Parts: sequence; C-alpha cells; structure tokens
Amino acid sequence: MNWKMTVGSSVLGLMLLAGCGGGQQGATGDQGQAEKEPAEGGKTYKVGITQIVEHPSLDAATDGFKKALEDAGLTVEYDEQIAQGDQNNNMTIANNFVGNKVDLIFANSTPSAQSALNATGEIPIVFTSVTDPVGAELVEAMDKPGANITGTTDTHPDAIPNTVKFIDQYFEGNKVGMIYNAGEQNSVAQVDLVKKAMEGTDLEVVEVSVSTSAEVKQAAESLIGSVDVIYVITDNTVVSALESVVGVANENDIPLFVGELDSVARGGFAAYGFDYYDIGFEAGQMAAQILKGEKTTADLPVQYPQNLKLLINKKAAAEMGIELNPEWDGIAEYIE
Repeated sequence: MNWKMTVGSSVLGLMLLAGCGGGQQGATGDQGQAEKEPAEGGKTYKVGITQIVEHPSLDAATDGFKKALEDAGLTVEYDEQIAQGDQNNNMTIANNFVGNKVDLIFANSTPSAQSALNATGEIPIVFTSVTDPVGAELVEAMDKPGANITGTTDTHPDAIPNTVKFIDQYFEGNKVGMIYNAGEQNSVAQVDLVKKAMEGTDLEVVEVSVSTSAEVKQAAESLIGSVDVIYVITDNTVVSALESVVGVANENDIPLFVGELDSVARGGFAAYGFDYYDIGFEAGQMAAQILKGEKTTADLPVQYPQNLKLLINKKAAAEMGIELNPEWDGIAEYIE
C-alpha cells in the first residue's frame, strides 16, 4: 500500500476474579494500606474497586483514583477485584461489595459501573473509563447524574472527530477497519461516533466483532487486504489483546490508530488521547468529597477528560511503513 506521510479479597469461594486483560486476584499492594492505623480522630473507609479487566489504561486510572484519596488524607481499606472480562463476575463482585457494606464503590469501566448500579441504589458509586454514561443508563444527564452514581468519562468530544479528520487528510484509501466487542455498550457508542465523524468524507468503516480477547488476532487478520487503516477504539476486550493487532499491522504495513495514549506506547501508531491516570485521579477527588460528607453523588456532575493531545510512535510508524510528515511536528508529540 502507498501511504501519504504519514481488578484484594476473594469474592466467592470457588470463583477466580481477575482483571482488564490480566489476572491478579486481590490487590497485594493494598494490604499495607489496609493495616494502617487511621489518622487521629479519623476513620478507615472501606472502598470496593471493581474493574472489568486489566490493561495499562484501566490500571493507570485505578492508580490515579487511589492517589487522590491518599492526597485527601483519607485512610482507606481497599477490596480490589477484577472480573476477567466476565459480566457474571462483575455482578458477583458488586453484590459482594453490597453484602460487605463498603462505604463507596469505584467502578472502572462501563460494565463494572452497570453491575454496581444494578446491585445497589444506596452505596455511592464513582465510575471512570465510561464512554457514554447516559447511553449506558448510568446517569440521567451529565450535569445531573442523580441516584447514587457519578464519575468521569473517557470520551473527549474531540478525540474521535480529530482522529477521523487526521486519517482522511493524511492517508490514502478509504477503508477503516474496526475491531470491537459488540456486547460492550461503550464500544458500540464509539463506532457510531466514528461513522458520524466520517459523514462528508469518503471514509468507510469495515467492522469485525469479537466476544473475547482470544478472538482478536483472527479478527485483525481477517482485515488484511480489505482495509487501508485499522482504528482500535477504547474497547476493553480488544485493548487487552492489543499486541496481537499490532503484530498484524506491522507485518502488513497497515497504519494502526488507537483510542488512548497507553496503546500508543504499546505499539499503536497514533492516538488523540489523554492520561487515564488523570481521569482516575479526578474520580478519586470526587470520591474523597463524598466520603468526607462534603458532597453527594447528585452534587457532582460527570466530568470530561482534559488535555487532549496527539501522540505518535515513531518506531511504530517505521514498522508500519508510514513516512512521518513534517506537518505533524506542530500538532503532535512523539515517542520513540
């Protein structure tokens, strides 16, 4: 092709719960914090963390959340669980948190937040890494979340339009391959946004749906010869197996656009994104206000991410046969 320049305690006896792409049960790093004596006159808060699967972006969001509570001077005992991408695990985790009467639930991903909300209408829930909180029926409106839930979204209104514009302007061909889990509401919403952003261009989406991370490599291979670019949005199933897509893209000189910055560091060519640590930290700041009794979930509008930027991986560009365009120097940051 010729390119232009271009989720610690156990949940139930026999269930193993692990996370957004990986598999660590429990949070060994939190045990020390759980054993801390509360500050004089203070309280030890119990916070349940539910995360759909392990991958760097979601993990960074959890790290940011914890740091915000630490900075707020709160002593917290965490029960951190990861669902291995299984919705049944999600519900078990959420129900267990309710049974243990945690003070707050931190839900990292759309499926995690949906399960938490289905499990309780009383315990405060703060989410992050949720693409479409209204469409996922988590909140009534971004500025008036209502009920017992609020948080931060991982959708910057300009990220997808900017990506589509960049592809249209600098790359030849019009077929954009998209691999996603159609069972993830956040992914369906993003694909719809991509199609909307393509209106008025000659770009066209070529869709391949997967159900598990084990299907991702084959899905990527099915796009060879029929697409000019691959665009991996913030789909937890696909991102947890991103390296398999990177391999296909490298071997076949297919530019690979991704939905967040961590995926650029993992081998994606480029992304308009932000740091997931930051949206986790902002969610943690909201949680701190709730735990201190300063605010309720209803008082705190859902927050959008800040500081959108274009990040390009020079090594990935070389692997995919992409010639860097000097015009990008003024609009992008580069990593080697």
